[in-house]
Amino acid sequence: MLFNSFAFLVFLPLAYLAYWGLQKQGTKAQNVFVLLASYLFYGWWDWRFLGLLFVSSLCDYLIGIAMHRTEVKVRRKALLWLSLAVNLGLLGFFKYFNFFIDSFGDLLLTMGLQPNLPSLRIILPVGISFYTFQTLSYTIDIYRGQVKPTRAPIAFFAFVSFFPQLVAGPIERARDLLPQFLTPRSFSMASARDGLRQMLWGLFKKVAIADTCAPIVNNIFALDPAETSGITLFFGAFFFAFQIYGDFSGYSDIAIGTARLFGFRLSQNFAYPYFARNVSEFWRRWHISLSSWFRDYVYIPLGGWRDRMGRTRNIMITFAVSGLWHGANWTFIGWGMLHGLYHLPAVFADTRAPRDKATLRDLPRILWTFLLVTVAWVFFRAASLQAALAHLWHMASNATQHPGAILLYVWRGEMLLIVFMLMAEWRNREHAHALEHLSISTFMRWAVYLVLILVILVQLDLRTVHEFIYFRF
Repeated sequence: MLFNSFAFLVFLPLAYLAYWGLQKQGTKAQNVFVLLASYLFYGWWDWRFLGLLFVSSLCDYLIGIAMHRTEVKVRRKALLWLSLAVNLGLLGFFKYFNFFIDSFGDLLLTMGLQPNLPSLRIILPVGISFYTFQTLSYTIDIYRGQVKPTRAPIAFFAFVSFFPQLVAGPIERARDLLPQFLTPRSFSMASARDGLRQMLWGLFKKVAIADTCAPIVNNIFALDPAETSGITLFFGAFFFAFQIYGDFSGYSDIAIGTARLFGFRLSQNFAYPYFARNVSEFWRRWHISLSSWFRDYVYIPLGGWRDRMGRTRNIMITFAVSGLWHGANWTFIGWGMLHGLYHLPAVFADTRAPRDKATLRDLPRILWTFLLVTVAWVFFRAASLQAALAHLWHMASNATQHPGAILLYVWRGEMLLIVFMLMAEWRNREHAHALEHLSISTFMRWAVYLVLILVILVQLDLRTVHEFIYFRF
C-alpha cells in the first residue's frame, strides 16, 4: 500500500479511529491492532511475503530471549551468528542471488569460458532491506548488552512491522521505538496537528517535487550522451538530485507524521542534507537512520577512526557495503565508493563535519558539496557503470554546447517548485520539518496549507500511482 494511493487514503482514517477507539482496552489491544493493520498494509502489495516478515520477527524474538538466558560467551556469539545467518541469508537470496550469479558469469566470460549458470526470477520483497536491519540491530544490541530482550511477542512483532516506517524507514533501533509499544500511549492534539503538518510537507515533496522531476530525468537519461549537450546532461543529474530527495525525504516525513497520529515518535531521517557544507556533513543529514546504522554496526566494529590508514580502509569498506545495500548493481557500489573517496580529504586533513548553523556565507561550500553529491547521483541513476561514466564524460566535454539550453530548464515550473521548497526548508532548517514552526499569522499559515494542498491536488493522479524510489531497495 502506497502513501500516495487511494487505498491508503481510506486505510489511514479507518485505522486511526479504530486505534484510538481501543485506548480504554489498553496498550496490548492497541498493539494487536497495530500488528494486524501493519500486516494488512504490507500484504496489500503481496501477501505471500508476509511469511518472510513473520520469520524474521520470530527468529530474532526467540534468539533475543535465548541470548539473554545464557552468560556463556560462545553460546551468545553462536546465537548472534544464527541471527545474522537467517536475516542476511534471506536478504542475500532475494536481493543479491542473480546479481552475484550474473557477475560471476561475466567474470567467466572474460576468461574465455562459456558459463551455464542457474538463474531465477526472484521478486524483491518490498522493505526487506529496512526491516532486516531493524531486527538485526535488536539482536546485536542484546549481544552487546545495550538492550534487554522483550518477552512481549505482540509488542515486538508490532515494532518490526510498524506500518508507517515498515517499507522505507526510518530504520528504528529497538531501544528507541520498542519501549513505546510497551508503555501506555495517550492522544495529544498538538502531536496530531504536527503529524498532519509533516505529512502534508512530505506529500508535497513526493507529489510536487519528486513526481514532477521524474519525467524530465527519465527523458534525459534515455538520451545518447554523445549526442546531448553537457548542460542538458547536467540538468538530468540536477533534477534527479531533487527527485530522490523529494521522494525519499517525503516518504520519511509522511512516515514520521503518520506515526505521530498514533502516538509514536520516530527518529528524524533527513535534516536538510542539501544545506551541508561538506560531504561528511551531508551524510550526517541524509538517511540518518541508515548512516548511523552503518557507523555503529560496520564502521566502528571494523576499527573506526583508530588511525588514518585504518580509517581510510574502514570508510571505503563501509561505503562500498552501503552502496551494495541500496541495490544489486555495480552502479550502487560505484556510487558508494565515490562517496568514500569524497571523505578521504577530510581524513587526512583531520576535519569533522560542522555542527553549527549554516548561513548564507556558507553558500559557496554548500554549492560545492551539492555539486559533488549530484555527480555521484549519476551513478545511482544510470543503468550501468558504462552509462554513468559516459554521462559524466559528455557532461564535461559537451559543457559549452548549446548554452541556451540552460533557459529551457531554469524557467520550468518544476524549478519554481524546487526553489520554493528550498526557501521553506532554509527558513525552518533548525526544526524537524519546514512546517513545524511557521512564525506567521494564523491566516497566513492556513493560506500556506491550502496552497500546498492545491498544488498536491493539481499534480496528484490517483489513477497512476508513482511508487517511492526506495521501495526497490
